[in-house]
Amino acid sequence: MKRGFDRTQRVAGLMQAALAEILQEEIEDSRFQLVTITGVTVARDLSFAKVFVSTLEEGKEQEVVLALNHAAKYIRHTLAQKVKLRIIPEIKFVYDDSSLRGHHISSLIDSALKGSKENKT
Repeated sequence: MKRGFDRTQRVAGLMQAALAEILQEEIEDSRFQLVTITGVTVARDLSFAKVFVSTLEEGKEQEVVLALNHAAKYIRHTLAQKVKLRIIPEIKFVYDDSSLRGHHISSLIDSALKGSKENKT
């Protein structure tokens, strides 16, 4: 009988929480202080994980992702000490621009609604 969440989703949630804690508390690089982990996807065999991140610093997204990928081995080692898994997936950080796209779509909707209200009066 299948449960509500499969193992990869549970591992992804566990990794997301632990990685957020690691970036905020254990790594002293100031570039990582404004980074938010928006999601984690894990391969079925738990050998690889894609970590989606966003940052509040505009224009420095690529620099932050490159720095995170450069520190991925250290972050993976720290993650292995925090979570009790037999296999710790390889980590690759990817920039997630969904919040920017959502904000842009929201502003377009707001301007369209404002324009339709002006046409009614």
